[in-house]
Amino acid sequence: MPPKIRQSSNDDQPPRRISATNIVLWGFLAIGAFYLIAEHRANLLGWLPWLIILACPLLHIFMHGRHGGHDHRGGSSSSPSSKRPPHQH
Repeated sequence: MPPKIRQSSNDDQPPRRISATNIVLWGFLAIGAFYLIAEHRANLLGWLPWLIILACPLLHIFMHGRHGGHDHRGGSSSSPSSKRPPHQH
């Protein structure tokens, strides 16, 4: 008879406690992020319009999933994608 493999479950482990080290680490990270943002706000706001403009083509590229593509032929074809409605902007 083969030995049974015991599957671990969350019931076997004691609940995780938040250690003092983690609290101190998150505190330092929060303080550092605050001062980084406060001191470099002018630089960040200067780049913000360019980041928004850059996000437009990136979203267009990555957010167009499998929705039929850009078929501008207008005619019917024998491909399986012809059952989908044509893409319109």
